[in-house]
Amino acid sequence: MRRISVLVLGALLCLSPLLAQAQLRTEGDVAGAKGVYQAEVAVDSQSDADRGNALARAFGKVLAQLTGDRNVVGRPGVVAEMRKANDYVQGYDYRQDQGTSPSGAPLFRTTLVARFKPDAIDQVAGVLGLPVWPQPRPKPVVWLAIDDGHGPRLVGLPQFNAARPLLNRASERGFALGLPAGNAAEQALAAAIWRGDTDAVARASGSYQPPMQLIGKLYRQTGGWKADWIFVDSGKVLSTWSATDVDARRLMATGADGAADALVARYAKKPVGDPAGTYRVAFGNLRGNDDWLRLSAALQNMAVVQKITPVHAEADKLVVDLYLASGLGGFRHSLGDDAPFSEVVDASAAANAPVNATGSDATVANPAPVPVPLFLMK
Repeated sequence: MRRISVLVLGALLCLSPLLAQAQLRTEGDVAGAKGVYQAEVAVDSQSDADRGNALARAFGKVLAQLTGDRNVVGRPGVVAEMRKANDYVQGYDYRQDQGTSPSGAPLFRTTLVARFKPDAIDQVAGVLGLPVWPQPRPKPVVWLAIDDGHGPRLVGLPQFNAARPLLNRASERGFALGLPAGNAAEQALAAAIWRGDTDAVARASGSYQPPMQLIGKLYRQTGGWKADWIFVDSGKVLSTWSATDVDARRLMATGADGAADALVARYAKKPVGDPAGTYRVAFGNLRGNDDWLRLSAALQNMAVVQKITPVHAEADKLVVDLYLASGLGGFRHSLGDDAPFSEVVDASAAANAPVNATGSDATVANPAPVPVPLFLMK
């Protein structure tokens, strides 16, 4: 494929409604991710293959922002949904940034800015049983002092660029951090930060809202740097942690990670509904091989279904144990109009032994029979 200049491509995009969804932004019209349902990822090109991979990564970043969980991609079902990221896309743009290499040569980097459908993303989180960090989210104040060998100094608004790795990492985790004004009185607070005096910092932070402080000190040590962090919420210490690194900028970002983890642990809401666990379900009206294949494909494609264990099969009926990330409620909620089966009331259907629905695969000893949900193929 021939390479098209930015100006020509921009003109084509303006003229063609078929290409209106994907636009290359230029200086003065800069595309950027805004809010938890949008994300930016670097791409090598604007090819379909690169875009597909980029949308999957952007989808993972959006789920991380929505939940506040930095390891959300490792949760059951998330990778499978990432492969279907295009189904959840509301739109996307490309942005081209120019930089300079160490040798002085110009460098160009293309970034895809993806926007996802909020309702669809919320539904995915619910079906997968992911805790959600509600909005609006607080903006804690960062009280960071750095000692590069000449004594600790406070990082305030005038030193915004020095704190950029910390602020950018917070944005990636789905929240924002604020810097103090950095006036003379606040600069004197560096000593209190250094000795971990959270009360003194809280008093100095009284004019800022909310009453949350991320207190950190970053200093040189043999072989690199070390950072000690304290996160305080309304006068209560929620978390303390330390980290070391040869790169001070990379080390600075650990403050945002620790603050996000503390906030999520306290404020993230678990989905309301059935607990994750193994549930026995029956499927009927299976009229032949095609229906068996349709059923198998549908179950394997459902994010809520984590494991399928056949229990009993007849000519036109199958009973299975399904491990469901958000229980039967999530299973029913994820059924769309295109599902090849629908639920019916069958009060006579009962299992010899119900399956534990508390997240364990173990069954309850000698329980009373319980009705088994029955779904019929369409």
